[in-house]
Amino acid sequence: MTTAFDTTGLERCIHCGLCLEACPTYKITQLETESPRGRLHLMGAIADRRIDLSRSDATVLHLDRCLACRACEAVCPSGVPYGRLIEETRAAVAQARGISPLGQLLLWSVSRPWVLGAMNAVLSISERTGLRRLARRFLSPRLRRLDALAPPVGRPQYRPVQVESPRSSVALLLGCVMRASYGDVHTATARVLAHFGVEVVETPDQACCGALHAHAGNKEEAIRLAKRNVAAFERADVILVNAAGCGAHLKSYAHLLEDRPNWAARATALASRVRDVSEFLETIAGDETFGELAMRVTYQDPCHLAHAQGIRAEPRALLSRVRGLELVEMANADVCCGSAGFYNLAQPDYADRLLEPKIDAILATRPDAVVTGNPGCMLQLAAGLRSRGREGIPVLHLVEVLDRALETR
Repeated sequence: MTTAFDTTGLERCIHCGLCLEACPTYKITQLETESPRGRLHLMGAIADRRIDLSRSDATVLHLDRCLACRACEAVCPSGVPYGRLIEETRAAVAQARGISPLGQLLLWSVSRPWVLGAMNAVLSISERTGLRRLARRFLSPRLRRLDALAPPVGRPQYRPVQVESPRSSVALLLGCVMRASYGDVHTATARVLAHFGVEVVETPDQACCGALHAHAGNKEEAIRLAKRNVAAFERADVILVNAAGCGAHLKSYAHLLEDRPNWAARATALASRVRDVSEFLETIAGDETFGELAMRVTYQDPCHLAHAQGIRAEPRALLSRVRGLELVEMANADVCCGSAGFYNLAQPDYADRLLEPKIDAILATRPDAVVTGNPGCMLQLAAGLRSRGREGIPVLHLVEVLDRALETR
C-alpha cells in the first residue's frame, strides 16, 4: 500500500531535461533514474499508485541516492519545487518502510544538543589519551568511515560577545553540529558582528532546525522542531544563520507549517526574517574593508546556500574586502561535495565519487585554505583532504577568515 503525499508542483515539469546536467548523481551515472526528471517521474508513479513503496526496493534506492542539493531548482525554467517534493516523497517512504537504524540514531542525536556534547567530550578524551587511534585498528569499515567524518574535537565552545551601545541586534541560530563542534565559529560570527555594532541576543529556547529530519523523511519531528523555533525566535527582528543547510530550512518553515492554522502565519513571518551571515554582512558592511590577511584561498559553494537560497556573490564579495587575500576559483565550485546531511554515511560510494573530483579541484588552486559556509561541507572537505595527506590545508568558515582579518586592524 502506497502512502499519499503532497505532489503540488510536480505538474510543472515539462520534461525538458535541463536539470540533468546540473544533477551530480546523473553526471556520475548518466542514468535517467538518477536524475531529477527521472525521480520526478517516479514520484508521479508513486502518487498514482503505479509503484508500491513497500515492495519496490529499486525505486527507494533511486530516491535515496538523491543528494537533495537542489541544483536542479537553480536551472529549472518551470519552477518545479524539487526540494519540497523530494522531502514529501521521503516522508512517504519513511511512513511506508521506516527509517534505517543508523538514520534514527543520527536524527535522535542531533535534536538533543546534550547528546552531541557528550559525544564530543568522549571523543576529545579518547583523542588526548590515544585511545581513539588505538580503537581505529579494530573498527569495522563502516565505523572507521564514521570516525573519519566525525566533527572536530577540542574546539572552544561559543562565547557571547558584549557590545557597548549596540546599533542593532540579531538572534543567532546555534543549531546542533555547529553548537557542539563549531562553537568557535559562532564566537567569530559574534565578533565580526560586534565590529559593526550588532549584538547577538540570547535565544535560550531554540532547538535544532530540523533540516536533517525533513531530508530523511521524519516530517513529524521536523514539524515539532520548527514549531519550537518559531516560538523561540518570534520576537527577533533578524534570525541570523551561519550554516547554509539550516538557513535554507528555516526559510522553508512557511511550507512545512502551512497546514497548521495556528502556526502558518507565524512561520511565514519568521522565514521572512531569516538571513545567512554572508547575506547580512554584505548588507551592513557598506564600503568598509575587513583588515588584511596574506592568504590564498578557494571557495566552495554550499549547495543550500547557492542553489536553495541563491546566495553566491555575497561570500565572494566579503572575501574581496580582505586586503592581501587572493581568491582563486576552483572548477565546479557549486557542485555538491557529497556531504548532504548524512548522505556520506548512507551512500558512501556516491559520496566518494563526488568528493574525489572536488578535492582534485581544490588542490589544483594550490590554496592555503578552503573557505565555505556549512558544517557538512567543512567535515566532508576536511576528510577528503586528510585522505590525500593534505590535512595541512585547513577548511575554514567564511566568518573565521573575516574574524582573523579584523584582528589585524
